[in-house]
Amino acid sequence: MSDPAAGASESRAHKPYIPASQSLPEITGKAIVLGILLSAVLSGANAYLGLKVGLTVSASIPAAVISMAILRMFREHNILENNIVQTAASAGESLAAGVIFTLPALILLRHWAGFPFLPTMGIALCGGILGVLFTIPLRRALIVEADLRFPEGVATAEVLKAGATGGSGAKLIAVGGLAAALLKLSQTGLKVAGSSIEHGFTLGRSVFGIGSDLSPALLGVGYIVGPRVGSLVLAGGAISWLAGIPIYMAITDPQVVAGITGDASGYDAAAAIWSAQIRFMGVGAMVVGGVWALVSLLGHVRDGVRSSIAALRAARAADGGPEILRTERDMPINFVGVGTVALAVPILAVFVLVIDRGALSITPGLYWLVLALGTVFALLAGFLFASVAGYMAGLVGSSNNPISGVTIATILTISLILYLLLGLQVDFTVSAPQALSAAATAILVGAVVACAAAIAGDNMQDLKAGRIVGATPRQQQIMQLVGVTAAALVIAPILGLLFEAYGLGGVLPREGMDPDEMLQAPQATLMASVADGVFSRNLPWGMIGIGALIAAGVIALDQTLKARGSSLRVPVLAVAVGIYLPIELEVPIFVGGLVAWLVGRTVLRGGGGEGAVRQANHRGLLFSSGLITGEALVGIFLAIPFALSQSTDVLSLVPESFDPAARWIGAAVVVGFIVWLYRASLRTSE
Repeated sequence: MSDPAAGASESRAHKPYIPASQSLPEITGKAIVLGILLSAVLSGANAYLGLKVGLTVSASIPAAVISMAILRMFREHNILENNIVQTAASAGESLAAGVIFTLPALILLRHWAGFPFLPTMGIALCGGILGVLFTIPLRRALIVEADLRFPEGVATAEVLKAGATGGSGAKLIAVGGLAAALLKLSQTGLKVAGSSIEHGFTLGRSVFGIGSDLSPALLGVGYIVGPRVGSLVLAGGAISWLAGIPIYMAITDPQVVAGITGDASGYDAAAAIWSAQIRFMGVGAMVVGGVWALVSLLGHVRDGVRSSIAALRAARAADGGPEILRTERDMPINFVGVGTVALAVPILAVFVLVIDRGALSITPGLYWLVLALGTVFALLAGFLFASVAGYMAGLVGSSNNPISGVTIATILTISLILYLLLGLQVDFTVSAPQALSAAATAILVGAVVACAAAIAGDNMQDLKAGRIVGATPRQQQIMQLVGVTAAALVIAPILGLLFEAYGLGGVLPREGMDPDEMLQAPQATLMASVADGVFSRNLPWGMIGIGALIAAGVIALDQTLKARGSSLRVPVLAVAVGIYLPIELEVPIFVGGLVAWLVGRTVLRGGGGEGAVRQANHRGLLFSSGLITGEALVGIFLAIPFALSQSTDVLSLVPESFDPAARWIGAAVVVGFIVWLYRASLRTSE
């Protein structure tokens, strides 16, 4: 293993690719336009992916490759301009993660019937701007002073520096995207290929369910997160589907089981048990994992903030003189303070728009106290969790950043506070509407924090890449605000379109829709369950407790491995996500990670070194990014005719009786994608 301290020494002695004494155009007209467009497109793609599978991935590298290819069409362009474009673009996709993890929960709680533009945009914009502001005082602490690697930031910088490979990289993304788009069109639109395959095995009173989503995008997710995370996610799925479900069915009163499963049998019966009971083990595991992540990082966050404050005082003492290098110039610290306080006003305004005092049935004084408390809590928790997210991004990367864990911790904490406060006037045990309104209040606070944390983690990666290539931090921070604004403006109509076309998390906007096409919104479902459970007291706390114990065991195992100096680690949140997700989503993620492992083994056995492995994985990452983007964009585009016709069968070319054959066609095509991903990663030239 490499020495972690090496990252710190390299950071301090680092010589940027473009020296601080040299100034190149960074924020240009074409960079702004391209950054806005890519931010909007990638935010939509990540929103679709997150609603489908509950996981999102960083788009910094694909954005850098795409912008590189487009900027080459212009006579004048440079590496810093390219860096500015990917900075704005990746900010958009990160904001989408914070939004889709939380705001769809308001649909699930029946608090919203759609995604109203102004409140959705307001929460996304305010939370995203907070994330940008909070990374300004953290940049020096976490990038310059701390011993963090920021793997995706370093990789993005290498892509930017190796500009000569931009054409082939863009081709990989385009080819993968086109192929995945055609399959998605065939599956969801034309219905000539199946989108999933599953089977249930009965043993006595129990059912073992196994299945797989036939999605090239999920293969791409698995390749990007790698074999370790993919294996741990599937291990969590095995705990739920191969142990939890059959054990529950075996030891529970048959009448209770029948009340859950109804007439369903086989895999459908297993899925019903998972939805009603077993997935709440994942809730318990996620809560414990999120709290553990916070406790583990508090010391690092404290030290980082102290270091940052000391550096900012020194910079202010210098009064912005010429001794401050271009590559060390951040936005003014007073902008951070004033901007944070100023954002309290629009956040409070959004809370007033969404939270109905009549639904809560509380006095005006208590109502305004709740709103003020929620606003202040969102700002304070936003800074704390932005710090945690920034640190975790440097430790494990943005794609593996446990944003869901910190969001759960936020929602659980504010829910308990509100329960104690509102409980003075409301008896939640006899008033379901009041409980749902209180839960919606907690979700709104969590949404602000989730957006801030998601943006903070991604922006720290961008600032790391900028430090390596010699960018001006202040220019990047401005473009991060541009990217956040662009994404915030499009996210509400995109979410509304997806909801009207597919439905979300068990909620269908109208009768006659195909539940198999529904986007599961697993993270938002989790957030809604936690918030509603606190107020309604209707969660299966036994299952949550079992999940918490499993998480504690995983943490103990991970700490034991750490103490022994083992290179094998078991991050608890990866297992927790696996317990919570449907197993058909986990299988292709595992397969994608397995492909990444096989690629590395093949390169090493062929005599290649670690450099050759990195090159192969880079090609696979670009191809995987194309798979994700292509499928996601077609999913969004198909939502238009689906919503207009109010049917997902409007483009179908085959009768419903063709479904069994379609499933085997889909499976065969996905096997082809697996082989293609493997070969594309190993190919030395395009």
